[in-house]
Amino acid sequence: MKRLLLCTAASLLAAAALPATAQSVAIVNAKLVIGDGSAPIERGTVVVRDGRIVAAGANVAAPAGMETIDAGGRWVTPGIVAGFTRMGIIEVDGVSQTNDSGASSSPFHAALDISLAVNPRTSSIPLNRAEGVTRAIVAPDNNGSVFAGLGAVIDLGADRDAVTRPRAFQFMEYGESGARAAGGSRPAAIAQFRNALAQARDYARNPAGYADLGKNALLTRADAEALGAVVTGRMPLLIHVERASDILVLLDLKKEMPALKLVFVGAAEGWMVAPQIAAAHVPVIASALTDLPASFEQLGSTQSNIGRMKAAGVQVGIGMINDNEARQARLEKQYAGNLVALTRLPGATGLDWNSAFAAISSIPAEAIGLGGEIGSLRPGRRGDVVIWSGDPLELDTAALSVWIDGVKQPLETRQGMLRDRYLQPQEGALPKAYQR
Repeated sequence: MKRLLLCTAASLLAAAALPATAQSVAIVNAKLVIGDGSAPIERGTVVVRDGRIVAAGANVAAPAGMETIDAGGRWVTPGIVAGFTRMGIIEVDGVSQTNDSGASSSPFHAALDISLAVNPRTSSIPLNRAEGVTRAIVAPDNNGSVFAGLGAVIDLGADRDAVTRPRAFQFMEYGESGARAAGGSRPAAIAQFRNALAQARDYARNPAGYADLGKNALLTRADAEALGAVVTGRMPLLIHVERASDILVLLDLKKEMPALKLVFVGAAEGWMVAPQIAAAHVPVIASALTDLPASFEQLGSTQSNIGRMKAAGVQVGIGMINDNEARQARLEKQYAGNLVALTRLPGATGLDWNSAFAAISSIPAEAIGLGGEIGSLRPGRRGDVVIWSGDPLELDTAALSVWIDGVKQPLETRQGMLRDRYLQPQEGALPKAYQR
């Protein structure tokens, strides 16, 4: 007698989340994109051995005895690196029990480590994985301080270990959000920033002495310890900033504290001060298509923002801040394609195809110090590879096969199962929803 198991969509997708072994595979006859801004390579080959890229290029031979896949001339790229998300820490924004992005009444801020809250079974992970997103930069949200906490880099693999690098960066809000959190003004936000870093230095010099300050410290011991890596430049500091004048204030702070590894997020008015950003060697993870001001700090918004920053020499990638960032990282492909289309509009400034793809692959990885691990098909990087049905920046293109760390991934989604269930209308009872 057959046993039928009715289960929820989450349980069905979790059934695939079993430990897997990294594969060794050679993908040949590909339109190969390295992801570093270079042009696609016709009839290229990429070789993944034990989960790592060992070779990729035009004159690469598939090793004898290795599984070989003929891409048939299709596009083959590194997996997409979602430049700024809150994937895995928010399921439903308005339901507090499913939202771990921030803590409104906690005495801790910079010390909050969101890697501990990442849920590998969240519904957004299989959805974005099925569209070629293999890694995501995940940031906390701030409450009561300019500092939001420690962000992480995750992979979107179908297993239970999603965190690639915990405590990968510190995230901070400036501008309107930072001013609000610090007490109501930008000067208050800068004062809080300076004071926090000064206390972090004090803690680093004498941890035991700092502990004796107890409740009289404006920064908790845990927060001071977390900011120690920022003060010394061992950890990137991602700062959400939109207004051109705010960007200049932060660049002046970097002159005072040259050890800081700043990365700007959002930067709607970045084009207005692009030469200064480029001269300071500060990378940007920008919102791609902000063309209308959603706030007073975005009055200079233009779709040409990223193209103009890139033309000025800024290292700029694409992120999703305040753009359904918990679920829709897959839209980065479309945004990159739109930036390519902008190059055809008189008076607009976009990106060429190679730069546009790098903006969703290697550049976000490099911005947070992981360019040696993810974001491209250069030798030594993790084996995140996607075979596409067509140009990955076109809307009608689908991911045909996805590998993460050399493991081939399932591409089934709840949305796909619902489509298949209702695709053929019929009389009588509907088919079982989820059946195994």
